[in-house]
Amino acid sequence: MTALSQDPTVTSSDWTIETLHAAFERQRQEHLRAGPPDLALRRNRLDRLGAALAGNADALVRAISADYGNRPLAGALAAEVLLQLEDIRSTKKSLATWMKPRHPQPRYLRAAGLATGLKAWVEPTPLGVVGVIAPWNFPVALAVQPAIAAIAAGNRVMIKMSDLTPRTAEALRSAIAAHFDPAEVTVVTGDLDIATAFSSLPFDHIFFTGSPAVAKHIQRAAADHLTPVTLELGGKSPTVLAPDADVAKWAKRIVKARLANSGQLCLSPDYVFVPRARVNAFLTAAEDACRKALPTVADNTDFCTIINDNHFRRISALIEDARKRGATVREVIPAGERLPDAATRRIPFTLLTDTTPDMEIMQEEIFGPVLPVVPYDTVDEVIDEINSRPVPLGSYWFGPDSADFRRFVARTRSGGVTRNDFALHASLAGLPFGGVGNSGTGYYHGQYGFETFSHLRAVAVSPNAFSPVSLLSPPFNPVLEKGLRSVVGLWSKRLGKKATPHHRPKGTT
Repeated sequence: MTALSQDPTVTSSDWTIETLHAAFERQRQEHLRAGPPDLALRRNRLDRLGAALAGNADALVRAISADYGNRPLAGALAAEVLLQLEDIRSTKKSLATWMKPRHPQPRYLRAAGLATGLKAWVEPTPLGVVGVIAPWNFPVALAVQPAIAAIAAGNRVMIKMSDLTPRTAEALRSAIAAHFDPAEVTVVTGDLDIATAFSSLPFDHIFFTGSPAVAKHIQRAAADHLTPVTLELGGKSPTVLAPDADVAKWAKRIVKARLANSGQLCLSPDYVFVPRARVNAFLTAAEDACRKALPTVADNTDFCTIINDNHFRRISALIEDARKRGATVREVIPAGERLPDAATRRIPFTLLTDTTPDMEIMQEEIFGPVLPVVPYDTVDEVIDEINSRPVPLGSYWFGPDSADFRRFVARTRSGGVTRNDFALHASLAGLPFGGVGNSGTGYYHGQYGFETFSHLRAVAVSPNAFSPVSLLSPPFNPVLEKGLRSVVGLWSKRLGKKATPHHRPKGTT
């Protein structure tokens, strides 16, 4: 085996440090040899990526469910396959426009160009070889989404799958290998040693989705090659039930959001602020919504199990720590069922009240079907509490478009905001998706993803009759110096009239 066989029967055991480096080097050399792909080839690669997904959809979602123990096939089909096919369609539709040279010069420069022959434009150019490190919670979607953008931008792509979803990794590797030469796109499988070596390769860009803790290791490894990174992380996404909200209506939608993938989602509502006088009404409505959505849990194929034993124990420990520290634990368990069940990794939807900031569950991202409920008296109190924490990937407001909502958006920070729904800001085509601070750096989706994986290269052509650089290089003409001083003087007068303080603190002059 050289870099990586295209034989769909190749398994993760074939990956070694040597073959990993060989696969990378082959992609890099092919990128340098072939140059930037044209529009037709980029669209063809996107078509092949779509064919790999659509033609293997059933195998992919069944592999995901097997890796989890049980994950609803309909939800996996929608989130992991169909949304990516739509992304491919919309990307192909817009790609010709995105690839066009841009002419951002101000009007006076364009006029000067017409008079003198000076020209300037910006060309989006491929970076080269992009490394995508995918997580386990949406193993296909979060491998393919950044790959779509990277391919559209003209790059070669290597995808490292999570070792927590080995069946899915093999299914996606096989699907990709049947449609791509490894020099174009290849899927890497393997354990921690392979993952560590992958993040240390001299990629032209690394795209990582995962936890802040692991992101720090990725960024350190990338620093050795000055490789730019995009980090899509998570955090404790806050949810606010507005003071004048319809409790029953929005409690149902909040519960549905928390039950998605059993909370194993970086954008999942991690705790909810509820007006103090309406907490009991919210708890009742939330429990009722859960029982209607999941009349049974133990054998229900609509219930997503926890990914593995370690995560089951971690979530259980967070609940137990909260209980020991004084929290009230409300488990929504159907009659006759014994839950939580470690053997099947099923944790019932759990509501927590009487929480305190020192509890581990109020500090860590939960990644499970557990929802702390925090009472509040004023919206400003909510804003202060959110701002005292690391910046989350998303924040949610349930209620009308009020002055309270506008103040919440203006005075808090998060990767994005959705009102009256879940993760909508990350789902609509054309909106940038990414974190800030502890929840990540950089963004993608649509044209934003195309630009993340492109170098916006400036090209300028000097006129034949005159070199603008002559203003900076000797010999310097005294007449020119006098003219330059005159221009600076005009600027000084103009700005001097405008440069008064916008706001003077009391007691100052």
